[in-house]
Amino acid sequence: MEKLITYETLRRFAYSNDKLIKDKIRGIVVEFRGLNNTTINDKDPGDALEYAEQGIIHVIPYNNPWCWMNARAVRYTDEIIEVLCDHYDLGADVKIVSTGNSMGGLCCLTYCAYARITPVACVANCPVCDLPYHYTEREDLPRTLYSAFADYEGSLDSALRSASPLHLAEQGIMPDIPYFIFHCEGDKSVNIDMHSVKFVESMKNTRNIELHRVPLRGHCDLSAEAKVAFRREIVNFIG
Repeated sequence: MEKLITYETLRRFAYSNDKLIKDKIRGIVVEFRGLNNTTINDKDPGDALEYAEQGIIHVIPYNNPWCWMNARAVRYTDEIIEVLCDHYDLGADVKIVSTGNSMGGLCCLTYCAYARITPVACVANCPVCDLPYHYTEREDLPRTLYSAFADYEGSLDSALRSASPLHLAEQGIMPDIPYFIFHCEGDKSVNIDMHSVKFVESMKNTRNIELHRVPLRGHCDLSAEAKVAFRREIVNFIG
């Protein structure tokens, strides 16, 4: 099929704040959303306004809300980034930071492994890191994972491992970039010990990775202080 995502049609497939940027573009923040998020941004979110003031394109791909960063989601995201880079004449050395929360946290990690242009850093909030385990973690998850990976050849387990940050780390596939993982200790949807702690342990001897534990907070509910630190890490890597 011919590619349908062009700069003229971009807003059908993603949110972007690029038209708000008045000065030189310094980089791109690609933000992945959590499971079941079907939001179409008809207004500019607050983060986008702040990024625009700093010359940073904030792009939110409208991936399938059950995508789990499968191969189609990777290609879809690459197309969006390519459209923006072509339109603004940004080269392959453009600084991209990958970010997201929950399923979007998995997406931002897994995207780093497969992206056409490797991000310079990844900042994740309460990310799913062990996808095979997550299949068993909640009753609402198996249907979404089967939907995302049913067309893959081989077993479902091997398909899940191909998009699971923990298993990609164990295979040495995660790129050598900085990773900042924020995870709320009271998270009952994505267990911190089974996901972020295991992932950081698997990476700490070979990659630059930090785990920021957020006490007394639930799933993706960063404290005000943690939100500031989260945003600071993203902006710092754009430069």
